[in-house]
Amino acid sequence: MLILYSFALAVVLALGAPWWVLRMATSGKYREGLTERLGVVPRRIRERLDGKNVVWVHAVSVGEVVAASRLIDELGHRVSGLEVGQGVGAWRIMISTTTKTGQQLARQRFGEERVFYFPLDFGWAVRAWLRALRPKLVVLAETEFWPRMLAECGRAGIPVAVVNARISDRSWPRYRRLAWMWRPLLRGLAVALAQTELDAERLLALGANNVRVGGNLKFDVRVAGSAPVTGMLEEYLPPGARVLVCGSTLAGEEELLLDALPSGIVMVLAPRHPERFGEVAEMLRQRGVGWVRRSEWGQAPRKIELGTVFLLDSIGELASVYSLAQTAFVGGSLVSAGGHNPLEAAQFGVPVVMGPSYENFRGIVEELRRHDAIRIAPAAELKGALAEMLASSAESRAVGARARTVFESEAGATERAVQALIEVLEARALTPVHQGSGS
Repeated sequence: MLILYSFALAVVLALGAPWWVLRMATSGKYREGLTERLGVVPRRIRERLDGKNVVWVHAVSVGEVVAASRLIDELGHRVSGLEVGQGVGAWRIMISTTTKTGQQLARQRFGEERVFYFPLDFGWAVRAWLRALRPKLVVLAETEFWPRMLAECGRAGIPVAVVNARISDRSWPRYRRLAWMWRPLLRGLAVALAQTELDAERLLALGANNVRVGGNLKFDVRVAGSAPVTGMLEEYLPPGARVLVCGSTLAGEEELLLDALPSGIVMVLAPRHPERFGEVAEMLRQRGVGWVRRSEWGQAPRKIELGTVFLLDSIGELASVYSLAQTAFVGGSLVSAGGHNPLEAAQFGVPVVMGPSYENFRGIVEELRRHDAIRIAPAAELKGALAEMLASSAESRAVGARARTVFESEAGATERAVQALIEVLEARALTPVHQGSGS
C-alpha cells in the first residue's frame, strides 16, 4: 500500500513540477523551506536538540498555530519534570507547519530555532526528520494525516496523538472511500481527541483507536495582548465610529461586502491570504472608495474618516483588531470554502455575521446558533444583517453578549488535551525508540 502511495505521490509531483517551478521562479511562494520539506534538517534546529527530549507538534497553517499555541505552552510547562529513561531530562517542543503564513506566525510566537517546514510525505524525507528529532511523541493538530508519516512513526515506535481532530463534511466522503488505506494506519494512534461526537464517530469508523471527545481548542484561544495596529486605530478613529471588521475574506467576498456596507461605517478589511493583498488593494483603487493600507498608514498614521476602508495587509493582527468592532463578518462563508473561526470575534462580545458556508466550523457555529449568538446571512440578505448588527441596538449587543458566554462556557479543551498527551508520554516514554528502515 505504501509503495503504491509513494509512487502515486511521486507521479503527482512530477506532473506538477513545471507549475511548481514556475511559481517558485515568479513569486517565490514555495521556494522558502524547500530543503526542509526534502528532509534537510538545518543547523538552527540541530543545535537545539542536543540531549533534549522532543515533542514534535505539527500545525498546518495560521489557524492551527493559533489554536495550538496555548497547548504548546502548557505542554512545555507540564513536561519539564517528566522522567524519561534514567532520570529527568530537558524537553523541547518543536513545531512544524505546512504553509508560509503558518511558518511566519509560529516563528514569531516560538522562535525560529524551534520551527520548521513539515517534510514531504516520502519515506526518506520523513525518516531524516525522525532521526534528527528522535521525538518521544508526535502531535498532529486537527486531521493532518499523512500515510508515510504515520507508517514511519509506527516502525520507529514513536507514539502519535491527534488533537482538535475533525473530519469535515466535505472531506468525509473521500476518507470513507479510502477507509481500507486509513484503517491500518489509524489503529496505531496513541490517542485521538475529537472536536465533536460526530468527528469521533467518523474517526472510529476509519479505524482509529482510543478516540475521545476533547472539545475544540479554539474555544480556549485568548488574544494575549493588543497588536500594535489596534492601539493606533483606537487613537485615529473618529469618536463613536461604528467599525465593521471583515476578517479572513476570500476572492469574491470583498465586492459583496462593499456592496452591502451601510454609509458612515469604517470597514477593516483583512483578506485571508497575503498573496491577495495587492489584488484587493487594486480592487479598492478601481472602485474609487476611500481607503488606506495598513502597511503604508502605519508609517505615517493620520485620522481615519468615516466611510474609509482600512486594508489590514498584515499577519497576526486580526484577532486583536476584532476588539474594536461593533460587528464582525467572518469570511470564507459567502463562497463555498467552509468558513473561518467566528470565536476570534466572539471572545470580545462582538456580534458576528457569517455566510451560509461554515462547514469547517460546523460545531462552533451550530453551538452559537443554538444560543442565538450569531447571524447567518446569504449574499442576498447580507446588507440587512450587517445593518441590523451595526445599529448598536439592544438586540445586537445581546447577540454579542451571548456569543461571549458561549465562548467562555465551552473552554477546557486545552487542559484535556495536555492531560491526554502527558498520559501518553508517561505510558510510552520508557519504550525504546528505534528507527525504521523501510523504503
